[in-house]
Amino acid sequence: MPRGRPTADWAAWLASWDRQQSSFMPTREHRFEVMLDVLQSSLPPRFTAIDLGCGPGSLSERLLTRFPRARTVAVDFDPVLLRLGERSHPTLRGRIRWVDVDITSADWTESLPVRKVDAIVSTTALHWLEGKEIKRLYADLGRLLRPGGVFLNGDYLPWSEERRTLRRLSAGVRTAKAGGRDPRASWEREWNRWWKGIEKERALRTAFQERKVRGYRPHPHHEDLSLGFHKRALRRAGFHEVAVVWQRFENRVLLGIR
Repeated sequence: MPRGRPTADWAAWLASWDRQQSSFMPTREHRFEVMLDVLQSSLPPRFTAIDLGCGPGSLSERLLTRFPRARTVAVDFDPVLLRLGERSHPTLRGRIRWVDVDITSADWTESLPVRKVDAIVSTTALHWLEGKEIKRLYADLGRLLRPGGVFLNGDYLPWSEERRTLRRLSAGVRTAKAGGRDPRASWEREWNRWWKGIEKERALRTAFQERKVRGYRPHPHHEDLSLGFHKRALRRAGFHEVAVVWQRFENRVLLGIR
């Protein structure tokens, strides 16, 4: 390694990312497990999956560990998280293809190294997108998946406005779990604390500069799209079976079968 080149403890940063994510989602590993269970029951041992909004590759790592003959295409547009992911999984090198592309762009699929895949997975990522972006994305996913392929989205998918009682119930549980405080404020504090820490990492200086050039937006404050919205958008995109396969209130895993 050239003298003076900054180094980082990539494994430690990845572990701190996982702790930060689990701090506001204690059932995170359970959600991962359910998603992998569905893949095991739906696909042969050798398959290719796209990990949408992959971040540093937490889901891809678990998927490839459980399925030794599988491969993933890990897609994200945050250069910091992609850099962290690329450096944090040396034992899986060659089985993960990292793709730096904005999935809200009209031609994002042209950057993929594959034209068809068996599965598409995403976790705690698609709530960043607005309605028109989700509709276009799901149409793209319908074209990428082979017949019989599966899409799994693990995310916060709230009930619709008319389910007022259920929405209040879910909000009450979240507030109670946060010790009576605003849970979103607590989550954002943990999120911001992690980012302030890693921003001091010298080995990521160039990635942070690129992040700034891209005008990376802060965590969204738009109204989260309802479960019903996602179900309707998937059906319009050609998914013939759409259902929730796991949930804890509004924390869900939504399955679409192509």
